[in-house]
Amino acid sequence: MQLLVSLRAADEVAAALAGGADIIDAKEPERGSLGPVAPEVLRSISARVPGTMPLSVALGDFTAAEAIRDAVAATSPPPRGAPVYLKLGFAGERSSSAMRGLVTAALEAAALAPARPIVVPVAYADWMEAGSPPPEDVLASAVLTGARAFLLDTYTKDGKGLLDRLQLGRVQALAARGRAAGLLVALAGSLDLAALDRIAGLADVVGIRGAACLGGRSGRLDAGMVRKFRGRMESVRGALSTAG
Repeated sequence: MQLLVSLRAADEVAAALAGGADIIDAKEPERGSLGPVAPEVLRSISARVPGTMPLSVALGDFTAAEAIRDAVAATSPPPRGAPVYLKLGFAGERSSSAMRGLVTAALEAAALAPARPIVVPVAYADWMEAGSPPPEDVLASAVLTGARAFLLDTYTKDGKGLLDRLQLGRVQALAARGRAAGLLVALAGSLDLAALDRIAGLADVVGIRGAACLGGRSGRLDAGMVRKFRGRMESVRGALSTAG
């Protein structure tokens, strides 16, 4: 498992790196689950992240293909030595067929971007509240359209975590199906240390924000809290290796 740490400003990059992040994610928590940072903030974050480290960027939620194309063109950072991931959700679009068209539009736009970013369709555990298709449909669309990654997250940020909103068995099934299809599978959504123990081995990437901040997801990223989460990940990884 790799650790993705979400941050909202360039001055948080050092804490994420010191704490042991594998992937830096740019996201503005005040703007929702996939709130994009301002373009100038993204540029400053990207400038401080080593070119050999993957960079993830939250684009937001979409219901129109043209909006997705514009967002990919405007947001995709310059080419790097490591992958660039673009995360997009579908809150407000209940039609699974329409959502599939949105994923296709994102993939087409990404293919034209200089960095050739990897599009990450995002499914919400609380999909009914988000007004989006269920996770299984988002995953199916990711597979059918040729996307290379899939993220399962929570839309509502009220302290309830991923496993509070979706049964563990369903999360396990989604992760297994995605990995069997060759997708990079990521899990996020108010994950804490206890949740990490329960999802051990399910995903390629685990994403955090609130668990690494002083004062919750809108607070300030703390290197010590990132390091604590990273340490638990290493312990979990060691236990899985021994069991295997």
